[in-house]
Amino acid sequence: MGGKPRGERHIGLLNGFAAYGMWGLVPLFWPLLKPAGAVEILAHRMVWSLVFVGAALVVVRRWAWLGELLRQPRRLGLVAIAATVITVNWGLYIWAVNSGHVVEASLGYFINPLVTIALGVLLLKERLRRVQWAAVGIGFAAVLVLTVGYGQPPWISLCLAFSFATYGLVKKKVNLGGVESLAAETAIQFLPALGYLVWLTARGESTFTTEGPGHAALLASAGVVTALPLVCFGAAAIRIPLSTIGLLQYMTPVFQFLLGVLYFGEAMPPERWAGFALVWLALTLLTLDAWRSARSPRTASGTPSATSPPGTTRPTGTDNAVRNADRVASEPAPVDARP
Repeated sequence: MGGKPRGERHIGLLNGFAAYGMWGLVPLFWPLLKPAGAVEILAHRMVWSLVFVGAALVVVRRWAWLGELLRQPRRLGLVAIAATVITVNWGLYIWAVNSGHVVEASLGYFINPLVTIALGVLLLKERLRRVQWAAVGIGFAAVLVLTVGYGQPPWISLCLAFSFATYGLVKKKVNLGGVESLAAETAIQFLPALGYLVWLTARGESTFTTEGPGHAALLASAGVVTALPLVCFGAAAIRIPLSTIGLLQYMTPVFQFLLGVLYFGEAMPPERWAGFALVWLALTLLTLDAWRSARSPRTASGTPSATSPPGTTRPTGTDNAVRNADRVASEPAPVDARP
């Protein structure tokens, strides 16, 4: 990355800001689609996303991956699981925004890195450094504080974070590019979504045909809102370092949080501020730890760090799972899963 011309790096940064900025501002879009309900909006998002990315793939003539995917049933099954999980994530996020829970939804994406680490430890037996353990512990304390404050667990935040983290685990196994992955997942979602929209129309409950051409255009533009940030992200990912992208990703929940408080006027009682403060402390620890690891050729114990060149070794008993845990705070989440 260091060899990239300055102009290329600037273009990458602009695209990165554009991608994460659009994802951060998306809570302004979903209310425009009312009186459509969350499920109808979700179905239109699935249908029109496939139309948009399908057209993009036709233009760039990038289809080789499809034949390879169809010849691998296990991989195709993982894509189906990813499509199912992201359906839950998308639908819940749309409902949360249109129901006045923007702040709680933003919390889900703040705590997602912590949930990802926790799942890595529980499911992949990954090993963490002390700072990472401290961050996870602080995140757990934040959930307890918020549970007391809400009078119940912050289930919207937890469902968004766990569905997003699960999606990420599945996506690591699938190993498809962003646009290709979105195309494959929305292709699986397409027929159920289209069937639901046809059924809704037959019952006379569809807003697509009853609220005027402007409303219909907005529903169709859900595909563009889903795919356009992904295109910008792809342009950024090839031009700027992964560590920079990892820092830019926090723009999204920050923008969502600010919109929830300043634009939508959602309440922030002291206990909610306390919970968010703990989450931000945990993320700060993760970010600083990842930054230190990336800058140091060796860890404090003298063993190669997660960013050591190929060919270096770790002590007996460690493996690639440790490197995955080391990178959690600096890697961007799967981009086509963004709200």
